[in-house]
Amino acid sequence: MQALIERYLADTIKRRLQNNPAVAILGPRQCGKTTLAGQIVKSFKQSVYLDLENPGDLAKLDDPLAFFSLHNNDLVCLDEIQRAPELFTTLRSIIDTRGRNGQFLILGSAGHDLIRQSSESLAGRIAYLDLNPFLLFEIEAAHKGDIRELWLRGGFPRSYLATNADISFEWRQDFIRTFLERDIGMLGFRMSPARLGRFWKMCAHIHGLLLNASKLADSLGVSSHTIRSYVDLLEHTFMVRLLLPDATNLKKRLVKSPKLYIRDSGILHALLDIRTHDDLLSHPVLGVSFEGLAMENILAFAKNYEPSFYRTSAGAEIDLILRRGGRTLAFELKSSTVPRVSKGFWNALDDVSPDEAYVVAPVKESYPMKGEVMVSPLQEITAKLQGE
Repeated sequence: MQALIERYLADTIKRRLQNNPAVAILGPRQCGKTTLAGQIVKSFKQSVYLDLENPGDLAKLDDPLAFFSLHNNDLVCLDEIQRAPELFTTLRSIIDTRGRNGQFLILGSAGHDLIRQSSESLAGRIAYLDLNPFLLFEIEAAHKGDIRELWLRGGFPRSYLATNADISFEWRQDFIRTFLERDIGMLGFRMSPARLGRFWKMCAHIHGLLLNASKLADSLGVSSHTIRSYVDLLEHTFMVRLLLPDATNLKKRLVKSPKLYIRDSGILHALLDIRTHDDLLSHPVLGVSFEGLAMENILAFAKNYEPSFYRTSAGAEIDLILRRGGRTLAFELKSSTVPRVSKGFWNALDDVSPDEAYVVAPVKESYPMKGEVMVSPLQEITAKLQGE
């Protein structure tokens, strides 16, 4: 089912394997890493795949040096590598001994922990790539997919490709339950699934808003330290994103708290019991739900930019700022097909002075709003960033 939609990272992964001894694909569980890796592995004449959550495959690495010696000329794919972090030291030895590129394709569902483990052992030997659930670019390239369906169901392949809305919603409910009851334990985290589940739902209710750890701690009856650990867990497993405030304008009183987003709109809607398009259109989360969808799609193609948001105590605000070197892009993200922006947006533009400014909305084509600010569909923005 997942292979129906070609992933935009496929060619990049092959190219990185040609130029690096190891490549790591990081992303949430069930986002399509294994399917994509299977396609990559098949393109190599000699390859082997191991799922480290499979006891049989894991047992093959009881003597990793012997196994890797047996497959000396193969591309070895190691899925769910966080299940065997002790392998990284061995991988470094193997990589340095062989002295060639395209040795290992590594998949992981715990981003920051995986990066820390491998950065200590594989520095200069590994390239990292993040795989999102389906992006608008991918579903449109495959079969002119509808942004409304992607927005409602989210991008997890089994949710987006489900035969009807009920099956999609049920899959997302099961995903949330499995993540809480099974995955967090298998990833090595020791937390109460019930309490983390309540916190996750609280995150859905503050999606797109400033994170106030003290207020959440009071509501949940835990310490601020516990709230930070919950946020770290959900961030490390690609479930939430913290967007930091812009801090370049020291003359303005800027907010200091990050904004929190549920990274997949379908998971957001499942946490809020939003089942249909009508439910979404009548729900208070409508605007910030689209904001999160648009942001994830933009950031997927803005790898060399530093993202932030801009907000002053006086109310000047821009949803997303991208900076790279001396170049600045500004984005206001609106769910309406007839978008309107506030005075605070124009004041923020005066403060930030971006090179380009856009209002991103579900419109069919770009048109000028005022001055050099363009109203643009999400597809055009991601295509522009992809072409840079």
